[in-house]
Amino acid sequence: MDRLSAMDAFVRVAETGSFTAVAEHLGLARSMVTRQISGLEAHLGVKLIARSTRSLKLTAEGEVYLERCREILGLVGAAEGDLSGGDRTPRGPIRISVPVSFGVRYLAPLVADFVSLYPEVSLDVDFNDRQVNLIESGIDMAVRITGQLDPTQVARRLSTSRMLTLAAPDYLARHGRPQVPQDLATHHCLGYTASSRTSWPFQVEGETLWVPVKSRLQSNSGDALVDACQRGLGICRQPSFIAAPALRAGLLEAVLPDFPGPEVGIYAVFPSNRYLPTRVRALADYLAERIGPVPAWDQP
Repeated sequence: MDRLSAMDAFVRVAETGSFTAVAEHLGLARSMVTRQISGLEAHLGVKLIARSTRSLKLTAEGEVYLERCREILGLVGAAEGDLSGGDRTPRGPIRISVPVSFGVRYLAPLVADFVSLYPEVSLDVDFNDRQVNLIESGIDMAVRITGQLDPTQVARRLSTSRMLTLAAPDYLARHGRPQVPQDLATHHCLGYTASSRTSWPFQVEGETLWVPVKSRLQSNSGDALVDACQRGLGICRQPSFIAAPALRAGLLEAVLPDFPGPEVGIYAVFPSNRYLPTRVRALADYLAERIGPVPAWDQP
């Protein structure tokens, strides 16, 4: 039995809670994964996983062994990464998950350039607005845009984007321009359904004020909401990376400029407790450098 392969299978099963998912990801029969872990248990003389018809749970010994396996696999990965090829050239497959609008607008050309720069790397890009489980989905890196990152996540900040309140000149001519955030109560607003909140945050005298809004139209697509906003259907709140082209073209105007929305971070998020391969680290470095601390969408 290949002990390291069995340890890797054990870690994956412990993290996903599924023999079947691990077998599919590794391209093995489920019985092979079961046999690997049973072999580990026989070698150690302890039960690592308590199985039932509906679920599996690590035993106390399994919890301890899981942490040791993570440490060992991390050291092996680091050693191989340091020695492989000698020149530290990124090589091998990378699977990433990116938000649809940001991915199509900005990341697609950057990852294409990255593959051209490193021909020994292959990239599988999943455009998806859902926050997928990286371990279960076999994702090496996800790009996430959020105002508050889960502190338990392993992440690197790539850049930022400002949240803007927007309206079309035609809408403002017909309905007037809000002067303070509370004025939004009398306006038509366009809601983003990916957020569970029905209020928008504004900075007022150094404090965050959440203002309830009524949505005339809702969508989980920022691009769709910006389009509706351009048509004069209401006021929307969108990140600057989506709004910048319409603002520069004069199709939209920023309203309530004295009451800015929060800045959101753009992060590369990685599976926890795993060694970060050279190729994945190189991609994160490349994206951070190309996007820059003051990204194109926030420049005058």
